[in-house]
Amino acid sequence: MKRSLLSLVVAGTLTTAAYAGDMSSENDWEKNAKDAWIDGKAEATLLFNGNLDSFDINTDVKQGEVILTGKVDTSVDKKLAEELIANIEGVSSVDNQLSIVEKQMTADADGTDEMEEKAESGLSSLTDAKIATVIKTRLLLDSDISGFDIDVDVTNGNVMLTGDVETDAMRELAVEIAKNADDVIGVQEDLEVVSRTAMTQ
Repeated sequence: MKRSLLSLVVAGTLTTAAYAGDMSSENDWEKNAKDAWIDGKAEATLLFNGNLDSFDINTDVKQGEVILTGKVDTSVDKKLAEELIANIEGVSSVDNQLSIVEKQMTADADGTDEMEEKAESGLSSLTDAKIATVIKTRLLLDSDISGFDIDVDVTNGNVMLTGDVETDAMRELAVEIAKNADDVIGVQEDLEVVSRTAMTQ
């Protein structure tokens, strides 16, 4: 009887250990899958941004932390890449290791005017690029609209939507999505309503 009882205890312990091992493996798989999803989203976000050369930026994800390596042209580009990645759902932090390889700038007689203009333009471009990426991402993720057929251009906070949609309702939805993005000043559109058959031809 004691031997049978001992056998049951041992068997129960082994089963619990095996179950715990399975749970641990499952948790590891979920974490890896989440990191892979974040990595893919990060690469897509950088790719859709017209102000960055995504081919010079590498992303690596470990437990929700995104590590950026590679090179960019300016400090503005470096900040832009970090801002875009930080806004992705599931990202816990961004380790920005991007190297800045600045291009030569010509200066005016006093050596400051053009640099100041470029700095102001850079900050404006940073905001515009962020707005465009946020809107484009929301359009792509919305299941009621085909974001792949809509182009988003932003200048000084003003959004211009061009491309094709299937219905008037989709056109209105695209405009509302753009209006709801942060830092947007105004939205204009030149979207053409085209049937799905015509869009796929």
